[in-house]
Amino acid sequence: MTDDFAKMFAAMMEQGQKMAKAFAPAMENVDVKAFEKMFPAMPKELLEMWFGKTFNPEGLDARTRFLVTIAAQTVLGPLGEPQLRITIKNALAAGATKREIAEVIWQMSMFGGVPAMQKALEIAQGVFAETDENSGEKDA
Repeated sequence: MTDDFAKMFAAMMEQGQKMAKAFAPAMENVDVKAFEKMFPAMPKELLEMWFGKTFNPEGLDARTRFLVTIAAQTVLGPLGEPQLRITIKNALAAGATKREIAEVIWQMSMFGGVPAMQKALEIAQGVFAETDENSGEKDA
């Protein structure tokens, strides 16, 4: 790795780590060196897209990014189920309401179909129930 590329990569990883912390505080101690080992031959443009330009503090906030991700995972249908559960939990933690999450999922019925929307709503209801159980809440 050249010095210039190493500096650029380090700056991108620092930015990515800040965004990871904003998305999920538990990721505060992301191992940057592990990413470097996984991406030694990845094109500069792709790394820059993910860690340099796409995820930036001036862009969408974490709540909005999670809602957009929920939309995409809903359209994916069963392929995105495990990730959808985690994203819904993170969206709630980032300040999204249950109603906002349900509305995003419902709107995706136009793009992913009613079965994908129904499955995503079932998943969301399960996550809401788990969240309520863990926090002692009923409805938000």
